[in-house]
Amino acid sequence: MVAAPVFDNCVIIAGRVASASQIRYSPAGLPISRFVLEHHSRQVEAAIPREACCRIQVLACGKPLAQNAQALTPGTLIRVRGFLSRANHRYGETRLVVHAERIEILTLLTETRG
Repeated sequence: MVAAPVFDNCVIIAGRVASASQIRYSPAGLPISRFVLEHHSRQVEAAIPREACCRIQVLACGKPLAQNAQALTPGTLIRVRGFLSRANHRYGETRLVVHAERIEILTLLTETRG
């Protein structure tokens, strides 16, 4: 396969962990945790507000990141930074996954009104 020139491929998405992380190991022994992130937000498209909702699988590769992902429980609010790739490298595969490079646990700030 010929390598393509470098193109932008960066995603930042926040949401709640929808499923507990599952871990497996690559043939080289690299730990890979995977879980599902559920995202809900309001976005503006062509000056029209709309709901944006999706569920996407996240892969966390390497010991530190995979261990952090293993500790996440369903319902935890997180922000994932990483890149998109196909779920499998089979011909015709169209499902995308986020390969995490950073996972942040978020806390909701609640406003108090007097």
